Amino acid sequence: MFLTNIQLQNYRNYIELDLHTSNKVNVFLGPNAQGKTNLLEAIFVLALSKSHRTSKDKELIGWQSDSARISGGVDKRYGSIKLDLLFSAQGKKAKINGLEQRKLSDFIGSVNVVMFAPEDLEIVKGTPGVRRRFLDMEIGQVQPGYLHTLQQYGKVLQQRNNFLKASYSSGANLTMLEVWNMQLAEHGVKIMKKRKHFIHKLQSYAEQIHSGITNGSETLTIEYRPSYDADALQDESVLFDQFMIKLTQVKDQEIRRGVTLVGPHRDDLAFFINGKEAQIFGSQGQQRTTALSLKLAEIELINEEIGEYPLLLLDDVLSELDQNRQTQLIETFQSKVQTFITTTGLESVNVSKLQDAGIYYVQDGRVTR
Repeated sequence: MFLTNIQLQNYRNYIELDLHTSNKVNVFLGPNAQGKTNLLEAIFVLALSKSHRTSKDKELIGWQSDSARISGGVDKRYGSIKLDLLFSAQGKKAKINGLEQRKLSDFIGSVNVVMFAPEDLEIVKGTPGVRRRFLDMEIGQVQPGYLHTLQQYGKVLQQRNNFLKASYSSGANLTMLEVWNMQLAEHGVKIMKKRKHFIHKLQSYAEQIHSGITNGSETLTIEYRPSYDADALQDESVLFDQFMIKLTQVKDQEIRRGVTLVGPHRDDLAFFINGKEAQIFGSQGQQRTTALSLKLAEIELINEEIGEYPLLLLDDVLSELDQNRQTQLIETFQSKVQTFITTTGLESVNVSKLQDAGIYYVQDGRVTR
């Protein structure tokens, strides 16, 4: 797929932008705090309807404005589409070719992106919540129905937690807890199955890519760690029964603490390099290589799932990579993926290896060539 143009209105520090992105590689150059990251974020939001930087949509709306708009034209293998996203106090409105989408899940996946930024190192060394967000964002792009299941699970989880808090203080009848348990398990096992399937595919690509970056000296393994001892490859009915049994086992503890202790909201991932956990024993270079391998694997996985490559967004990341890793990254995306790069200076980018590259200058929410 190919992003042919993007328009912004009152988005962050962009009052008005109409940018044609005709190159395979698009480099946005300029000092910090001028709007480079905001531009890449807008492309990300156009794909997923939410930001990777904030959960509050109102932060996307420019200062002293009531609404913000992102529009873009995308060439895909089956034709061209026009996407529009409007953010306001009333919520989001999403359109494809001028037709408003009843559900956001019908809009998500119209364009696919892989974002790689310095903070993605946190996927390896950060908290479990960072890794769950990574999983949810990437699975949601190729399987929009997953996001609906995740949303339903979140609603049940919140209601169940409220019930647990109230039942401890009031001594309420716990019959209702069984109803919440069944709904939690019903949605939860679907999430677990999809996460396991995604990780299995991601592993096959990431292992090969990581070996190439390290000249065969390192083997990368990804391990799914559900919140309780369960094999997510099992039949859903078996997983459901295991989930329900575990909820029964922790019931008294949950009531005392007023919080749900079992479920996908407590899942985690672990990464191993030559059998040793990268988060604990890996050097910063190994952790960075692991993150890079994951992102490059995502590109291949999305292509497998939807039949075309996603857009690649590199936010001030090339300066973080040594020459070997940067070369590996550039050679990977060069002939396959339309790429958008931000940087404060071209000296940090191996420009000689870039082909069909357009250089843009960003200053105070304006973009020039």
